[in-house]
Amino acid sequence: MGVLGGLAHPRRYANLREIRTLDPERDTDRIVWLTSRHEFPWDYTQGTGIAFLRDYGIPSIARLLDRTRQFEDDGVKRYDDTLLFAEEASVEGIDSERSHAAVRRLNRIHGHYDIPDDEFRYVLATTIVGPVRWIEEFGWRRLDPVELRALARFTTRFGELMGIKDLPSTYDGYLELLTSYEREHFAFDPANRRVTEATLRIARKTAPRPLRPVVRRVTIALMDQPLREALGVPRQPAWFAAAVRAGLRLRGRLLRLAPPRRTAYHHRPSTYPQGYRLGDLGPASMLDELDHRDVSAPLES
Repeated sequence: MGVLGGLAHPRRYANLREIRTLDPERDTDRIVWLTSRHEFPWDYTQGTGIAFLRDYGIPSIARLLDRTRQFEDDGVKRYDDTLLFAEEASVEGIDSERSHAAVRRLNRIHGHYDIPDDEFRYVLATTIVGPVRWIEEFGWRRLDPVELRALARFTTRFGELMGIKDLPSTYDGYLELLTSYEREHFAFDPANRRVTEATLRIARKTAPRPLRPVVRRVTIALMDQPLREALGVPRQPAWFAAAVRAGLRLRGRLLRLAPPRRTAYHHRPSTYPQGYRLGDLGPASMLDELDHRDVSAPLES
């Protein structure tokens, strides 16, 4: 059965039809916006969240995050800021002044730490592989090759603006980068578990109230075995993991019956109920310095 076949709302594939008329090199921003903010907003966010957990399976990354205590002491702000930086980079296009300003600020934050390029490349790979894997398993349709090419181009351009070198240019390249890096570097460390548990507490706080009692177990159930072992979290019963995945697949099938979103999804940060400005984003301890100190950061035009 083709991607446009099967029982679905009569307008369900309207965005996909538009996407297939676009050029992933020239119309990258439009394709990424439609895919992430209209077609799969919830899936994209969940896939990104699971992807961040993969970072904690790398002990050197987890130890740095553990030392900063941002997840432990100010976790919801850290969660909100991460999603808002991504939104700032995409809402007006990756090469807009708004995006460049956000990436400059992100570079200044990262400039406080000694982070090697291979870790930057790996973390960047998780931001594309995580959402794609989630959508491929739980989305209401599969991603089109045009979407994969646009997502890869957007990811590479974001990395270039961060000054990261030797990046892949295709989704398959990012997938290979991620799998080979994990094969070599995944290992358990107590810091992995501490940052994971802090993040699971953030997930519980930000989840809808009825789901909070099961958020931790559901999140762990969605982890593959190498990740779960690297993070040091307990295996969930097979029946529970199967039920979680079946429920998410059912949600995807039911979404085919819904019309496409008319308005783009925007993250609603609980940290900033009255709204935010770019100067609000970042670790609280750095805000004054970020606003008033002129710190150079890599940003290629």
